[in-house]
Amino acid sequence: MKKFLVPTDFSETSKNAARYAVELAQDDPETTIILYNTYYKLAPGSDGSLLTESDEDRKTVLNQALRNLEIELHEISTVRIEYIAEEGNSLVDSIEKYVRYNGINFVIMGITGATKLEQIFIGSNALNMARQGICPVIIVPPNARFKKIQNVMLLSDFKNVKSTTPVAQIKQILDSFKPNLHIVNVDSEHYVQLTEDYKKERDWMEKTFQDYKPEFYFIRMYDFLDATSNFTVDHNIDLIVTVPRKHSFLKGLYKTSHTKKLAYHSHIPVAAIHE
Repeated sequence: MKKFLVPTDFSETSKNAARYAVELAQDDPETTIILYNTYYKLAPGSDGSLLTESDEDRKTVLNQALRNLEIELHEISTVRIEYIAEEGNSLVDSIEKYVRYNGINFVIMGITGATKLEQIFIGSNALNMARQGICPVIIVPPNARFKKIQNVMLLSDFKNVKSTTPVAQIKQILDSFKPNLHIVNVDSEHYVQLTEDYKKERDWMEKTFQDYKPEFYFIRMYDFLDATSNFTVDHNIDLIVTVPRKHSFLKGLYKTSHTKKLAYHSHIPVAAIHE
């Protein structure tokens, strides 16, 4: 049985991610969607007096809101849906703990952030979950609509692929959706022919994913986003898989990591799978 965890704050962006999740799971009767909300423990008033609303009251209200969302989602899908509201001080820490103890296969989250400030203060939860690397995180853009996953683009820098490619988690996605696999490298320094180093890395990837009959593409372009965007259109890509690097992801989280660029600018969902 597969479990998809869908964090929600009841915003339209998180509801859109939930709609995507239930449609993604629609064809698999063994999949359960878990709607998840974390609420913070109430502190006393500034004069030390107790607030009129109790933590238990808040939990009751949130559970009703989750129940209402479940009803709304069942209008578009018959997939099994559960929900839970938990007290916690950090959404990411709470999700990480829940994933570890409940056998979650995928976390599916929305992301917002038209401006740089919004990207830092609103969108960072999805990126922080991707950085944790507990399980694959599928980041759903605000305007993304569900399409059956028939074509997956796996981005790779083709450097030390044997030690940096999370094979088991990538195969988990491929086995779940059985798509065509397109393995893509974007590099401004490609020449007419691949170097011997690139050929060795490609050979390892080809052997490792041979059951999925991968096709390989080496694109010489200076703008990473333009290259990936054009490829998704030309090859009808339904999901982009990216592998944030441990040594660079934290440093680039609020700067220019490829995963961050894709998360904010892609029009189709991005699955971040940590090495």
